[in-house]
Amino acid sequence: MSREYNVTIIGFGTVGAGVADILLNNSEVITRRSGVVLKLKHIADLDIKSDRGVKVPKGILTTDTAGAIADSDIVVELVGGTTIAKKFILDALAAGKSVVTANKALLALHGEELFSAAEKADADLCYEASVAGGIPIIKALREGLAANRIRRIYGIMNGTCNYIITRMERENADFSTVLADAQKLGYAEANPSLDIDGFDTAHKTAILSALAFGRWFGLDPVHVEGIRDLDSRDIAYANEMGYRIKLLGVIKNDDGKVQMRVHPTLIPKDSLLANISDVFNGVMVEGDRVGQTLFYGRGAGRSATASAVTADIIDAALNLKHGCKGRIPAFRPGAQFDSVLPMKDITSRYYLRLEVKDCPGVIASITQILADRSISISSLIQHETKPEAGAVSLVILTHPAPENEMNAALAEIGVLSINQSPVKLLRIEDL
Repeated sequence: MSREYNVTIIGFGTVGAGVADILLNNSEVITRRSGVVLKLKHIADLDIKSDRGVKVPKGILTTDTAGAIADSDIVVELVGGTTIAKKFILDALAAGKSVVTANKALLALHGEELFSAAEKADADLCYEASVAGGIPIIKALREGLAANRIRRIYGIMNGTCNYIITRMERENADFSTVLADAQKLGYAEANPSLDIDGFDTAHKTAILSALAFGRWFGLDPVHVEGIRDLDSRDIAYANEMGYRIKLLGVIKNDDGKVQMRVHPTLIPKDSLLANISDVFNGVMVEGDRVGQTLFYGRGAGRSATASAVTADIIDAALNLKHGCKGRIPAFRPGAQFDSVLPMKDITSRYYLRLEVKDCPGVIASITQILADRSISISSLIQHETKPEAGAVSLVILTHPAPENEMNAALAEIGVLSINQSPVKLLRIEDL
């Protein structure tokens, strides 16, 4: 028998309008598939006059958020930000309401507090849409891969950055030109820092790390580099050597310590992950039993994100129907991973591009410094330049080496008189 549950949406922006549209227009298919009736009871927002492109029945829109929370079974927080949104979630949980959110920044910064509040209230806190939009990666890690020890996760989780890098590669265009186009097309914000400086991907990396390893590490341990300084020359050289560059969230089990890092990364261009282009997202998860799995789809946008939010609403309603809140916990605690490996202690392969004087002995001096640090070279290419330029590009790929040794070697190389510009370093993941 179908059971009816009242749903309140807080925040009537792009995603909120998308969720309202689904609840109002796809109610029949939801009930048929799940056996629950989701009644859109309230939409709370400061602005209830502007047209969002969704025809909402009279009496649903309200500015009384507290009253809307009280008069609901499931509260959907889509306000965004890390201040008032946090209050709304904590108030709803304290009242015993099931909560659904897409707020990745809030979870990354305050996840431990929020999940503790949910556990104390014996209430659900669902957050599928916080990572990779419409891709069900949270559900996969919580349920489908629950029998696996997660070895590593690689995620292309920001559509803006992936679009920019794709255009730079296809058109041999510079970063600033493509960013300006992305802003005109609505793929990038007027202030794009959250995306292009890697912080959005870092929020998602923090969330997936907790799911993979059972502890809320938070945002602080995540090493973050963005794509602002990405050069089209490096994209072209990487392609020439069999790689593509992607802004990657990297999560690894490193002998019981956790790696959490975000940076532009060279990955083999014949890999599935390397062929995810434009605004699409992809997450590769490797478990000890299942091996490698790849999740692909739209990582943002009204419809894709609203789809993930609504799936969480259905899960919360099913839990209410069967009297089993917290049936699948937000993340599964595990004590085996108690620390994050500092960036200086990771081991990686590296891509180095050097702009140096075109004179004898240059290569020998550079390779000697690397050899002194036990950094082995796997490939070295010197690109021809016009004689009048007086400089050449050296591109070096290394075998695995400790990050601290690489940094020390670059410091030595950096003071050589042969340098025409700082050394460009990118990390390589062979997947």
